[in-house]
Amino acid sequence: MGDIPSRSATTPAGEPGVTGRHARPAGTGVSPNAPAGPSLGGGGALPTKKRFGMEAGFRGLSTAAGAMVLVIIVAIGFFLVSKAVPALQANTENFLTYKAWFPNDAEPNFGIAALAFGTVLSSVIALIVAVPIALGIALFLSHYAPKRLATPLGFVIDLLAAVPSVVFGLWGRDVFLNPVRDLSLWLNEYFSWIPIFGGDGPFGRSILLGSLVLSIMVLPIVTSLSREVFMQTPGMNEEAALALGATKWEMIRTAVVPYGKPGIIAAIMLGLGRALGETIALALTLGIVFNISFNLIENGGNSIAANIANTFGEANATGRGALIASGLVLFAITLVVNMAARAIIYRRREFRDSAA
Repeated sequence: MGDIPSRSATTPAGEPGVTGRHARPAGTGVSPNAPAGPSLGGGGALPTKKRFGMEAGFRGLSTAAGAMVLVIIVAIGFFLVSKAVPALQANTENFLTYKAWFPNDAEPNFGIAALAFGTVLSSVIALIVAVPIALGIALFLSHYAPKRLATPLGFVIDLLAAVPSVVFGLWGRDVFLNPVRDLSLWLNEYFSWIPIFGGDGPFGRSILLGSLVLSIMVLPIVTSLSREVFMQTPGMNEEAALALGATKWEMIRTAVVPYGKPGIIAAIMLGLGRALGETIALALTLGIVFNISFNLIENGGNSIAANIANTFGEANATGRGALIASGLVLFAITLVVNMAARAIIYRRREFRDSAA
């Protein structure tokens, strides 16, 4: 049968070895003191200094990009302040509380009160309309719809975000105006005892029309972000709820929605930032009236961005400065909204890190 190779043989260095056909060829041994380095696909090793150099370079590039964003934001704020100060000094009224807008007069008098009120009111109503619909669509796409339906439907909803705002504005003014006018007349006839639906008309180009158009524009943002948040819910959370006897809706209410609540809030605030800065759509659908009123159906309403679009062409030097001052207020509001959204996301990340 032949001799079985003995494993008692020793190598020249005194280590146990293998003789016969199992013996290692000479010169192929690996020294135990040989340094072990990271291997690449081809078997080579990336030098440590080069690897650390690449990491340091990428870290520096990322830091520079982040710092550049902050520099741009500060530069925009500095530009707005520098251009707004001369007009604010020439203003004869309180800029924050005055409602009228006459910056081109010999004695300029203008204020941001009515514009800021209309901006916030139209945006809030748009969110009240859009958020429940967006969350319902997001839950349907993530937990109810089959994949062959959810994928194309989600793609179509995302496409709404790519439609230019001027298209929404023209559609709202030329197509959606008549249905909203009919709705306003019906609300005024049966619910005029409610102040927001009162008044004697005319109806049509109102806060209601602008807010409904805004809600359609905000819908894809809130839907897309909420859908991604719902899909990140850990499967074990959902399976545990179902194992305890919960129905699918109870599972969503007790496992999915609480887990994604910070993400939902962040999506809503990002949608609010989108609505606050909308220009052309509101310029084409609001009544362009400088007043503070909670009536939603009478012609009226205005916003900071819409006022800039409508009056910039006819403004003199002081008028342009006044518009830039109003833009500074809108810039501050939008910045606060986005910072709040980022803070919510960061708090959620800290919670997940601590839980892990």
